[in-house]
Amino acid sequence: MSGHGDAQPMTSAKSGPLKGTAAVPGDKSISHRALIFGAMAVGETRITGLLEGQDVLDTARAMRAFGAEVTQHGPGAWSVHGVGVGGFSEPADVIDCGNSGTGVRLIMGTMATTAMTATFTGDASLRKRPMGRVTDPLSLFGAEAYGRKGGRLPMTVVGAANPVPVRYALPVASAQVKSAVLLAGLNAPGETVVIEREPTRDHSERMLLGFGAELSVEKTSEGHVITLQGRPELRPQTVAVPRDPSSAAFPTCAALIVEGSDILVPGVSQNLTRNGLYLTLSEMGAEIEFQNPRTEGGEPVADLRVRFSDNMKGIEVPPERAPSMIDEYPILSVVAAFASGRTVMRGVKELRVKESDRIDAMARGLEACGVRIEEDEDTLIVHGLGAGGMPGGATCATHLDHRIAMSFLVAGMASKAPISVDDASPIVTSFPIFEGLMNGLGASIRRGAAQNL
Repeated sequence: MSGHGDAQPMTSAKSGPLKGTAAVPGDKSISHRALIFGAMAVGETRITGLLEGQDVLDTARAMRAFGAEVTQHGPGAWSVHGVGVGGFSEPADVIDCGNSGTGVRLIMGTMATTAMTATFTGDASLRKRPMGRVTDPLSLFGAEAYGRKGGRLPMTVVGAANPVPVRYALPVASAQVKSAVLLAGLNAPGETVVIEREPTRDHSERMLLGFGAELSVEKTSEGHVITLQGRPELRPQTVAVPRDPSSAAFPTCAALIVEGSDILVPGVSQNLTRNGLYLTLSEMGAEIEFQNPRTEGGEPVADLRVRFSDNMKGIEVPPERAPSMIDEYPILSVVAAFASGRTVMRGVKELRVKESDRIDAMARGLEACGVRIEEDEDTLIVHGLGAGGMPGGATCATHLDHRIAMSFLVAGMASKAPISVDDASPIVTSFPIFEGLMNGLGASIRRGAAQNL
């Protein structure tokens, strides 16, 4: 599959029990950051378990363009010879970040306080996404950004020649924006302060500390106050990337809704800023055991034992949980369709500015599959049909969004009639082994539209 080539229709039909071990890829968020922080350190950073999806490969290529030496030594094994904080060279060509909002926003932050100019673009999906939420705070450091109407790519960023530290309160809960500001603050003198009212994934803070930055986090009446001392010399590290909880969500949720399933998903990150889906599934009555808890690469991990759960109930998902599961609402809405009663997801307006408008994409696709949906700007409500109750039989539009594609393919494993997606090619951006892994567990996913199989 190719995230940048021709459309690749795919169809998922009702599956027998899923069995076996689902070894999902490394965490995408940590993989991006390992490459970027390695490029800003002085010396060689070694990385194991790196996700080799297209999004991360695009970030690796970008780090090379900025002057770092990035080398693959084997599956998941990479090294980065960094150039130090403020040591980036001006790239000779446009930086293409493909489908990755995380990649482009973090890289913009990294170069925004160095005297250079870089132009960024991406695929059709990324070019629709707003960049103002990042370029606005970066302008406070002295950077300038020139893009298309609405602050969209392609966009040229002119780094600040004489950056100043900033104090910035996040207007929305976004780990991407927080991380971009912290990365910019690395090459600004003095203290850069970021305030977040609601905690978001904290991989950047953990990794900054691991690479030797001086950083503190304080809980105050304003929220979490993160203070970073600028212009450190980052030390190279050995980074072991844990398995991605967002990727693990797909085999986990498939096993919950496919009758007779019993699988193991080993080594999944249990970072408290990323585990909202698993808390929610447990509250719905899902049979998930968290086995062998341990720490790997500075992150808590566990092995998940997941069994078919035919008595799941719809619940109200607390809106304050949204930052810890923002990427998992599409697959949660599929599980909700196989639960009994209403599942209410509030505080999810951030989904409307992801790779696609994920609320609209899931609502329209689930309705086409026979599920009753309610929605507004900030809410998605799924009226569950119980185990095995989804009619299916539709072709769902993915809007170049990998999570939409995978969610509907999972739905097809338990629906009465097969479900097709119009384009599964974006899956390669985050979970390149999805098709083979799911079929290896017992799924029936085939390339092509249903009528052509």
